[in-house]
Amino acid sequence: MVSPSQQPFSHKYVIKARFEVEGVVEKPDVIGAIFGQTEGLFGSDLDLRELQKSGRIGRIEITLKSEKDKTTGTITIPSSLDRVSTAIIAAALESVDRIGPCESKIILEKVEDLREEKRRAIMEKAKEILKNWIIETAPSTEEILREVSEAVRQAEVIEYGPERLPAGPEVDSGSLIIVEGRADVINLLKCGIKNVIGVEGTKIPQTVIELAKNKETTAFLDGDRGGDLILKELLQVADIDYVARAPPGKEVEELTPKEIMKALRERVPVERIKEAGAAPPPPPPQVPRAELPGKVLDAIKELRGTLEALLYDESWNEIERIPVSELAERLKALEGVKAVVFDGVVTQRLLDLAEGKGIKVIIGDRISDLAKRPLEVKVMTMSELSR
Repeated sequence: MVSPSQQPFSHKYVIKARFEVEGVVEKPDVIGAIFGQTEGLFGSDLDLRELQKSGRIGRIEITLKSEKDKTTGTITIPSSLDRVSTAIIAAALESVDRIGPCESKIILEKVEDLREEKRRAIMEKAKEILKNWIIETAPSTEEILREVSEAVRQAEVIEYGPERLPAGPEVDSGSLIIVEGRADVINLLKCGIKNVIGVEGTKIPQTVIELAKNKETTAFLDGDRGGDLILKELLQVADIDYVARAPPGKEVEELTPKEIMKALRERVPVERIKEAGAAPPPPPPQVPRAELPGKVLDAIKELRGTLEALLYDESWNEIERIPVSELAERLKALEGVKAVVFDGVVTQRLLDLAEGKGIKVIIGDRISDLAKRPLEVKVMTMSELSR
């Protein structure tokens, strides 16, 4: 039977530090130095050995590498003590000036509040639950939803500029989406996209030309000959930054919300369009379902709702399973990761990090608005692979 003093505690904080040693040492040397040189500094109440025995301090994790007669690494110490005691332990680390037979220096990086990380994760999950709850409890008849949604969205269409162009109520915001006509504006409003304006013909109105001068502007056009003509005109008279197209043969007004968001995610810089002679932009690289091992497809199903991430090497061997809150930090520290599957949002920061680390595949729960999609990183959602 476990005595009360040995009961495990839930860790509230994590102390993170890095160290530099003038010589070659190993993990036991680092741990021994920490225990030995902090022993007795603040009495038995804050003695690391006793705190670890009682579970108030967790297992001390050490990572290190030695190069050119110098050792560097990191120290991670979980703590269930109060803030003051945890701060004292963190400060005491920096008093360690020798590791093994060598001179050393320990630098405190930060003290993380795990509860804050957990609160943020819970808040994000609560938002997702509420959103899905609202959708699932809405009327189930698709026709009723379409009619009611259209009536509401049509009411939001405004007339903008001297040409009385159809537009969304946020057309004056910091970014702009240009579409062909009123029906396209209405369809984007159904998806909650309100910074939109229609040109109403191949002759580009002066209002649209002026709006595009000072905004990040995306032309979102039909996947037909008419879309090609309007794109050609826009490239000649307006300052366009990105181009998105409906699938070949389809019009923006008939796209589903999922198709609209996919097309906007896959928009391409206008420079690429000009280099290709205004040809429709090629689709970005995808990860065919058939290329993924069955164990990965199974893992995708199991990950939903866990707020966890799986890291794989080039052969799809699992390297590590970690909380999503630790994903960015672990990717910075690890080498050899070629694919990431996680129950979270693919952000621009994560894609930039993946590109820098040579990661080839990112599969997330959903994808945020991205300013730049690296060409060498394949991005998909778990929903696309679960179909």
